[in-house]
This record gives sequence, C-alpha cells and structure tokens, in this order.
Amino acid sequence: MLAYERTGSGEPLLLIHGIAHRRQAWGGVVERLAEEFEVITIDLPGHGESPAFDLAGRTVREAVAHELNELREELGIERPHVAGNSLGGLLALEMADAGHARSVTALSPAGFWMNGLDYLYVRGLFAGIQAVARPLAPVAGSLLQSRVARTVTMGCFFAHPERLDPAVAAADTANMVASRAGIKTFFSGAYRYPGATQTDVPTTIAWASRDLTLLPYQAKVAARQLPHATHRWLAGCGHVPMNDDPDLVAEVIRETARTQPRDEQVA
Repeated sequence: MLAYERTGSGEPLLLIHGIAHRRQAWGGVVERLAEEFEVITIDLPGHGESPAFDLAGRTVREAVAHELNELREELGIERPHVAGNSLGGLLALEMADAGHARSVTALSPAGFWMNGLDYLYVRGLFAGIQAVARPLAPVAGSLLQSRVARTVTMGCFFAHPERLDPAVAAADTANMVASRAGIKTFFSGAYRYPGATQTDVPTTIAWASRDLTLLPYQAKVAARQLPHATHRWLAGCGHVPMNDDPDLVAEVIRETARTQPRDEQVA
C-alpha cells in the first residue's frame, strides 16, 4: 500500500508528486487548501515511504494504476479531484481517462514529448542528477545550507532553489538516492500520453514558464492533444512549481476543482 497523509476536510483532493520526489513536495500547497478540501498526498511506488515498485509481470502503467486504484478503495474515495506534477500530472490525466477523477490539474505533466530527443534529454538529466546526488547525500545537510549550493544542485527543478529550506533540500537529495530503483523502473516504462481526457472532466494543463526539465514548448503538444482543457502558464515557476509559488499553484487547483463539468453546463 502506498504511503499517504490526509489533511483537512471537504471534497477529496489527491496530490501526486513527480519522479524522484516525495509527498512532502506539496507541503505549502496543502496548507493553503486544507480548509476547503480533504487533501491526500501520496508517495509513488519506490519513492518516499512507499514500498519498492514491484511490477509483478505488469507494465509500469498497469502496476501504478493498480496501486492508485487500491489506494482509492482503501480510502473509500471513488472520484477525487486530482492534481499532479510531472509524472504525477500524467497519472492524474490517466485517472480521468479511467473515470476516477472529478477534476484534473496537471502541472508540467510528463508524456507530451515532441520527439524521442525530449525523452533522452530528460532521462540523461536525471541520470546526471543521480550521479551527483549519491556522493552529495552524506554531506547534504551542511553543504545545502549555502544558497549557492542549492541553486547549483536544485536549479533544474526550481526557478528559485535558494528559497528551499536547507533541511528540505537535504531530505529531497536523500530521497533521490533512496528512490533510484523506483526511478529506474518508471523510466523503463516511459511513454507518451496516449489518451484524451474525458471532456466532462474539468481539466487544466498549467506549464511552468521556466521549466528546465520538461521544456515549455511541450505545452504546445498538450494544447493540440487536449483542446478542450484549460491551458495556462505558471509565470516565474520552475518544473516543481509548488515551492516557487504555492499560492499560484493552490489557486489553479482550486479554480479547476470549482469548474462545473461540461455536461452540467449544458444541462
């Protein structure tokens, strides 16, 4: 069973982090939404405090879908609002395709590669980051006290890495190292987003304007593939926008969740 936390009260809102991250990535956003929603943050398989990712003969897509469905059943939640970042954004869209999401907010979602080079770039980027993180992890607690060090090591994920709490940056580095098997498994099954989210599910694709991981031109691919969705920019944010501007991210999620489904608009 995936590790998770539940905070607040109201309609259920599931938050899914990206590859190599952990549920604590949503901390500032949870604080801003917990008075309106029951917020559920999770650790993906092989990440954070969740068990190792066991495919058990399944594809990555099948295995992670099973884990998310099992969690929904355990929590007794049929159709939560879902927001995700990067890989989490892709998973949020696929939950909508399966009829398991009431609304979707995808922040710089994975799966909208323009060509194979996009995927190779991202895979190479994470390989390089992991190569640096492994020797860095034992001294990260002291080294990342430096704003310069946080900028150099975290700049590919955040527009403002200097704002990161040093303790959080060190914990994220340790998680990157501890999650390497799960990261490898997810990359082994990487794929382009194959579907088109149901038009009766309010959907927002919000791309970080300063994304150095999933480059912003991929937003054009998403706009072509999902013309019924709301498409917007997260100005001044990096690939993981929840730290750069938690107020903006919380407001985008809130606006999407409040949007009336199209079938109800017609009625």
